[in-house]
Amino acid sequence: MTTTTSSRIRLIAGSTLALVALAACTGPATTSPDPAPSASSAGETSSSAAETTSSESSPEATMSSSPDDDGAATGALELMMADTPLGTILVDGAGMTLYMFTNDTPNMSACEGQCLENWPPLLGEPTEGAGVDDSKLGTMTRSDGEVQATYNGWPLYYWVGDTAPGDTTGQNVQGVWFVLDRDGEPVR
Repeated sequence: MTTTTSSRIRLIAGSTLALVALAACTGPATTSPDPAPSASSAGETSSSAAETTSSESSPEATMSSSPDDDGAATGALELMMADTPLGTILVDGAGMTLYMFTNDTPNMSACEGQCLENWPPLLGEPTEGAGVDDSKLGTMTRSDGEVQATYNGWPLYYWVGDTAPGDTTGQNVQGVWFVLDRDGEPVR
């Protein structure tokens, strides 16, 4: 086999592997059994649409900000608006995009189990940054007792596929994950 043929085979194999990995991040949902719900979460459900698979790390682990005393990335709880190709959207203090889940209800998260592996919640009390409507900031208590930040009542999440400030690769994943505008409405 010539070097050129061998190089082409490696290129095709590498491209195929990359496509398979990409499909695993955004393809059809996989289901895994969720642990038995606690008494406080008995009415909550986990949507298979939220249970996409990914092998990437959470945005908190990839932020360049240094962690503060409680382990959260510095600046993560300051929310601000950022201009993107999707319009002006809600981001954290490090510029990482925040998302809402249409299966959630105001101040109630439906994202549990595998969903949280792919859509880590923004935990803690948010603060107002540039362009944010302070009256829309809030928190809710998750079924595990953690306090999750909300905007216009929507629990806020990161997407593990976003690895840099300004990434919006979680937009419209399986038709249920969306960025939020200044009014706290999903951008569809």
